Amino acid sequence: MNSGWLEGLTSVLDRHNCVARVSVIKTDGSAPCRVGSAMIITESGFSGTIGGGALEMKAVEAARKNLCDMSDSLGDPWQRKERDFPLGPALGQCCGGRVRLLFECLSNVESSVIRKMERTQSEQDILLRPISGGHPIERSDELTVVNAEWPLSVQIVVREIRSGIRPRVAVLVDNWFIEPLSEHREVLFLYGAGHVGRAVVCAFNGLPFEIFWVDTAPERFPKSIPKGVNQLVSENPVDAVQYAPAESWHVVMTFSHAIDFEVCKAVLETEDFSYVGVIASATKRTRFLRRLRKLGLDETLVSRLHAPIGLDQLDGKLPAEIAISLAADLLLRLKRTVSVKVPATSLIMKQGIR
Repeated sequence: MNSGWLEGLTSVLDRHNCVARVSVIKTDGSAPCRVGSAMIITESGFSGTIGGGALEMKAVEAARKNLCDMSDSLGDPWQRKERDFPLGPALGQCCGGRVRLLFECLSNVESSVIRKMERTQSEQDILLRPISGGHPIERSDELTVVNAEWPLSVQIVVREIRSGIRPRVAVLVDNWFIEPLSEHREVLFLYGAGHVGRAVVCAFNGLPFEIFWVDTAPERFPKSIPKGVNQLVSENPVDAVQYAPAESWHVVMTFSHAIDFEVCKAVLETEDFSYVGVIASATKRTRFLRRLRKLGLDETLVSRLHAPIGLDQLDGKLPAEIAISLAADLLLRLKRTVSVKVPATSLIMKQGIR
């Protein structure tokens, strides 16, 4: 889920009379998808995924049947249907769990509401609606955090998501589907836009990290910066450290050992980070640790510097190999230490570096 799906939906509505959106609203047991996975389906194509395989094929078939039924009549606005799919022998899948899908038919009748949301959307917004249908999609935003007409249980969950008590993930509550426009992503500061840095950005595409990419000059970056990656230009990359929110992740791989050391030192001195790692040989590691101890940094902090980066089992030297190893390592660490923070893009980009 991301803040671009509304734009994608209105774009499809421009080309088709009606479309279907299929969302995973509940899973039980083993399933090939998570709650919030979604597809947009037309009579001739689709985008997105709910896990592939027989489940996805059946969902596409059911959605297109709903579209045919809708096109045969004027239909009521905000049509929704839910359906359970067992994933065992009935679908020939080995997962063995159960998935509940929400089918929503959307046409020009609903498009005005959707377009208004698209024009005014914020990454903090939350969309919600009852799964029974006949009720428009509503939104929790800065002006209207909750609506007193929503069920109390729904109001509580919406407030908890907005305050950071709950993760920013989709959830079904008392037959209301609550769907944050943007899910939580960890803040990752990546220092260095060389060959390995570029490989890291590619490897992290689609992973739950919001990357702030730091280097000394605009020309050091590729001409095209991937969507979701924030370019930060700072003559002295160490200056970027002060703009990292608490519990950020830091990966250091600049063109200079001296800069690498100063960045690592600055991150360690904050004493408030989830991870700091530097690309390093055994010799570089030894030198860095010796210098940090000589400067008087506490041993518990020095021991938190990861050098080299990545998994021991994946110790390839090619940029792509290093990037994949790093991605696997950070995903494993993230799985063990899940934390809840609000997206920090607006905070960081308003600061003194550009």
